[in-house]
Amino acid sequence: MHIEAADPLSTGSHEVVVDGLIQRYHVYGSGPVCLAVPGGPGVFWESLRMPAVEAFLTMVYVEPLGTGGSERLGSHPHGYTRERYTRSLIALLDRLSLPRVFLLGHSYGGFIAQHFALHHPDRLRGLVLYESAPVTGPEHMAEAAANVQAFVSRNEGHPELATVLAGLEASGSVTEDEKITAALRELLPVFFARYWDREEEFHGLRENITCTYISATDENLAPDIIDDRETLPTLAVPTLVVVGRYDVPCGPRWARELHALIPHSRLITLEDSGHLGHLEEPETFADALRSFAESTGA
Repeated sequence: MHIEAADPLSTGSHEVVVDGLIQRYHVYGSGPVCLAVPGGPGVFWESLRMPAVEAFLTMVYVEPLGTGGSERLGSHPHGYTRERYTRSLIALLDRLSLPRVFLLGHSYGGFIAQHFALHHPDRLRGLVLYESAPVTGPEHMAEAAANVQAFVSRNEGHPELATVLAGLEASGSVTEDEKITAALRELLPVFFARYWDREEEFHGLRENITCTYISATDENLAPDIIDDRETLPTLAVPTLVVVGRYDVPCGPRWARELHALIPHSRLITLEDSGHLGHLEEPETFADALRSFAESTGA
């Protein structure tokens, strides 16, 4: 049973009301506060847990509206735009009574974090764009397809490769939570640099990860277009860009572009990681975040 603690930053699960809906968030660690927004959209927040970072930052893992235990819009699965998610983060910061925090966005969460930083830079001490990109659409899909082919080449002959590729194909067409969760579990090795070399280590994640289907449209079924290339050069927030060398959906090309677009940003490449470097190289990942946080005066 969920019990709301008096302190909104105490360890454990909490709730905040956003647009009349309950959004859950989860607090672990100590030190300066960092909001963490998971990807997908719709992937369960717990896959983003990063205990090595919790040693020096208070991590507030957001469970976005429409996902997991947070409530859904009446227009579900539509309407979860970056503007709405940004508004929900503002409500969370107000609930926590925090004027400025670090914000980390992973994958699709990075798109949200970019949008937040561009519209509310005064609320941030620093921004971490983790496996993100400045744009979605045909360019992004073509690059991901090329990265999939590289993954296939590296793992040619593996007996499970066909199953992984079937899950990847299914993920683009299914719209039910159970089916998209099943597809995510099948394709999960794509998100790692060397999944089968470390299968025992990551098997639990593959068995337990869940996903809610969230569309890429607003309430009126209009696409929520993402292309921040013109505005990112105006970003004045200290920014760290983190990418895995073998990331498929948001690979090094996009990290280099983000780094080039954002003034004075830092770029860290995790050399033995795919899309989940906080799990594949946790200490290297944590060291990069610690150095970045310290550089901002935290």
